Amino acid sequence: MKILDGKKLSLLVALKLEKKITKFKTRPKLVIIQIGDLAESNTYIRNKKAFAEKIGVSTEHKRYPDNVSESRVIADIKKYNKNKSVHGIMMQLPGPKNFDTEKVLETIDPKKDVDGLTALNTKHLFDNSEAFVPATARGIIALLDKYKVNLKGATVTIVGHSSLVGKPAMLALLNRGATVTMCHKDTRELAKETRRSHILISAVGKPGLITKKHVAKGQVVIDIGITVLPNGKVAGDVDFKNVSKIVGAISPVPGGVGPMTVATLFENLLDAYELQRY
Repeated sequence: MKILDGKKLSLLVALKLEKKITKFKTRPKLVIIQIGDLAESNTYIRNKKAFAEKIGVSTEHKRYPDNVSESRVIADIKKYNKNKSVHGIMMQLPGPKNFDTEKVLETIDPKKDVDGLTALNTKHLFDNSEAFVPATARGIIALLDKYKVNLKGATVTIVGHSSLVGKPAMLALLNRGATVTMCHKDTRELAKETRRSHILISAVGKPGLITKKHVAKGQVVIDIGITVLPNGKVAGDVDFKNVSKIVGAISPVPGGVGPMTVATLFENLLDAYELQRY
């Protein structure tokens, strides 16, 4: 059984990006927009800011209360769109209930949309043309590539069809030649679906969802589900202890796709920086 070590790979990406940034005339800058105070969001943002500092990227963390209006956030985003010192803008998801997240995301200039969530970048991903691939989807593929998991012709089952992770991952994997099955809460006989694929990806956020009955010998398992437990520890969707005894390769939580999501976000930022220079 092989551990797909995203933390180790993210350090290699960081070194590559740091070296690249030293040659730039100005520092790339990322604006992180946060609405509310979710524990998971705080963890993600803390990791992003630490990675940015490590590679020499400037960050601005713009934080709003849960009851902020869409118009207030949109007005600020429009200012960042015009600000030439800002090269990337991202909104930490999920947003609060009754907040029109899609309306706010669509305000971001697609050239600064380093999370790849605007309609234009989604269409580019759908059409397999140039685009900012959402960081988690790009991180999954980078991890699989690093460990020489061949995607062309592979069967992949994704559990969880969110617009942030599941659906972009499906499109990115289809673009790489994989055959993808998407599962969700209404899927019948989930274990039957998950066992028959070469690669299983779980992105639900429900600890212990994927057990040994859901996996097959030699399978590659990617765990994206992250839940902050009451004791402060982080748990994935996969019962790692038992599943790891069966499968051929598995990504841990923490230390798997999470660090790669951060690293590939900054790869997108540098792509945006270079795009805006010309």
